[in-house]
Amino acid sequence: MKRTLVYIRLLRESYLFALNAIVVNKVRTLLSLLGITIGIFSIISVFTVFDSVERNIRDSINSLGSNVLYVQKWPWAFGGADYPWWKYMRRPEPRMAELTEIQRRSMASEASAYMVGMNRTVKYGSAAVENATVLGVSHDYHEVSPIELNTGRYFTMDESAGGRPVAIIGSEIVSVLFGNTDPVGFRIKIFGQKLEVIGVLKKEGNATFGNSNDDQVLIPVNFARNFIDLRGDNIGAAIMIRARQGVSNDELRDELTGIMRSIRKLKPGVEDDFAINETSVISQGFDSVFRVIAMVGWIIGGFSLLVGGFGIANIMFVSVKERTTQIGIQKAMGARNYFILLQFLFESVFLSVIGGVLGLLIILVITMGISSLFDMNLVLTAGNIILGIGVSAFIGLASGFLPAWSASRLDPVEAMRSTF
Repeated sequence: MKRTLVYIRLLRESYLFALNAIVVNKVRTLLSLLGITIGIFSIISVFTVFDSVERNIRDSINSLGSNVLYVQKWPWAFGGADYPWWKYMRRPEPRMAELTEIQRRSMASEASAYMVGMNRTVKYGSAAVENATVLGVSHDYHEVSPIELNTGRYFTMDESAGGRPVAIIGSEIVSVLFGNTDPVGFRIKIFGQKLEVIGVLKKEGNATFGNSNDDQVLIPVNFARNFIDLRGDNIGAAIMIRARQGVSNDELRDELTGIMRSIRKLKPGVEDDFAINETSVISQGFDSVFRVIAMVGWIIGGFSLLVGGFGIANIMFVSVKERTTQIGIQKAMGARNYFILLQFLFESVFLSVIGGVLGLLIILVITMGISSLFDMNLVLTAGNIILGIGVSAFIGLASGFLPAWSASRLDPVEAMRSTF
């Protein structure tokens, strides 16, 4: 109990000494802490920006479906600069007939759908949206890539199979063409043909990979095939397959590889003429990018932290010199070396943390301002706050150790004779 009271007293005195150093030597303390403030600001601001970017990217990747595989002509990951890309050009596009065979043969999949995308102008009256993303989809598209409707309904089986002129449109399309009017029941024009709007997709916001539903129009693929050649070589078609619960992507991939090779009658030893893509390929690519970004962040802030560390060490050496007589009196009264050491270390850490907190406050104000003024969601996370304070405390501990050690080793008699 007595030892606990001693430590409490130590913390209290160290806090008061540190506070007094700030009050008495405002300019010196401010300049000393500026390096820590700038260093923490540099590191944590970089991490905050790229944490937000990473979160948006991963959300966009996840929207593609972590358990969904895509049978396509082109792979998402190429084999390097020397890879014979011309081989891809010779591959056929996925066909609707192949989707039917996959649905019939696959035991590892829960749902599958065909999708083909194109950019077209969408009109209503005198209003028009140019280069809107028009997706021709098979009926089970909503089972593979879950979509939320704000109003209206999804395609019926008859509408999908019969290729009826119906459409589901995104919120951005609605805003441009109809304003605040509910578009369900109205007719828009695509391919020079009128299509009835039967549903409106729920607003999603900007997506990193440009796959937001807001500027999309979904139409039955059997309607789209009247205007585009689904047997063409460069239509960007894909067969989307979602794995059954409990089935891994690797298991599904192996099954799909066998099915596709059988459908296309590829002999053993002949390489695949199709790609099976999954979102993990994109995630792995971005993991390496963000590791480099993190390294850059530490390098940017490291120099400022180094300067700030020297500033903290300088102010602590001056503090030891100014309080040499006081240290001598404390030791003459029985204060142990560790007491003096911890007293100055606490003061050093306290000063450094103040600099770090100032840097974090600046970041917080900036992130709040950017988030409110621009369409960008920046968040100073709890993890980055803890990291900033932790780094500040470590710099304070490292910078203050040598001055604190020198103070703890002072001879009490010589210290009390000091006239500084």
